[in-house]
Formats: sequence, structure tokens, C-alpha cells
Amino acid sequence: MNINGDSEGFENQAHELVDRVIDNARKRILKDIGVNEDEDGRPLSSIRSYSTLLYRETEDYEIKDIVWMTIEEFSVEEGEKKINEFVQTWDYEDSWLYCIDFLREEEDDFSKKYRYQVRWSIPTRRKPIPRATACVYFTIEVSKMKPKHFPVDVYYIFETNRLVHKPGQSRFRSRWLKDVIENKTLMMNAIDF
Repeated sequence: MNINGDSEGFENQAHELVDRVIDNARKRILKDIGVNEDEDGRPLSSIRSYSTLLYRETEDYEIKDIVWMTIEEFSVEEGEKKINEFVQTWDYEDSWLYCIDFLREEEDDFSKKYRYQVRWSIPTRRKPIPRATACVYFTIEVSKMKPKHFPVDVYYIFETNRLVHKPGQSRFRSRWLKDVIENKTLMMNAIDF
């Protein structure tokens, strides 16, 4: 058995999987905004910049937000309630279920950061325990420097994604959760135990 040959094969498969996911995501975005992928025979990446796509995607949509608590009002439990209230403003199908867990507190010289995890899944009668879940990680930052009547800072990221979202500034897409679950399922199917 050639270990180096096997690792090269896995590496090639991983590269192909990532390329497919990126290409499918780009096609899906272009389809959502009504751009034909064969437009003038140009490659997909040359049609529009990402910032233009994002602007066109959200210009006619009101992004919902909530009133977040002040620094003085913050507690771990209140943070969880506010995250739940915020997640309920998102548009998603009724089949999606989620739970919120407090993960940890981190402290530095200027603030305390409280980390939460919102775990999403689609349980069914046949599979009440889903094969894969998707997580959204929230951070509530409580400043030690700002006056106590200022609101806390909140931001969140989707699992496997580095893009940082702020409430009220980006539109939630349930497709992001589906992509995470589909990628995990593809990866699990590719691994033999």
C-alpha cells in the first residue's frame, strides 16, 4: 500500500470537491439575481464583482434587526434570549429547528466576549437524529471602556465561513445552512470506516 499515493488521491478529491462547491455557489448567486451564466460567453467570475452582486441582492429587501440590550443590562441569559429573538427575524422553513448554547466567556483588557452557538438541523420522522447539523456562532462583546448605557456589539459567522455578519447589515439565507449540511454529508459519504 502506497501511503503517499493515497494521500495525493484524497488531496485531489478534496480539491475537486471544493472547486465544485465554489462553482455551484457562484452559479446559484447568479441565478438568484437573474444573470444567465452563459452571458456573452464570458467566465462567471468576470460578469460582476462580488460587492455588486451583494448590493443587487439586498437593495429591495428590508433587513430585519432587533433592539439589543445595553452594556448595563447584559447577562448570559439575556444574551441568549436576544439571540433567540434575533434568529426569529430570519426567514427560514418551518422544518428547520435550532437550539442555542452558551459556549464560553473570554476577557481582554478592553472587553468581555461571550460566545454562543446556534445549532441548526432538519429532523424528520424517519431520521429524528439528523446526520449533520450547521452552526452559527454569535459573539456578544461587552465593552469595559464605553459608557454603560451604550448597546453591546454583536456579530456572527456561519460554520465553515469566514465572513463576519452584523445584525441588521446582512440578509440571512437558509441556503447557507443547507450548504454546510450538504458538504458535511458529502464528506461523510466519501469516508469509509
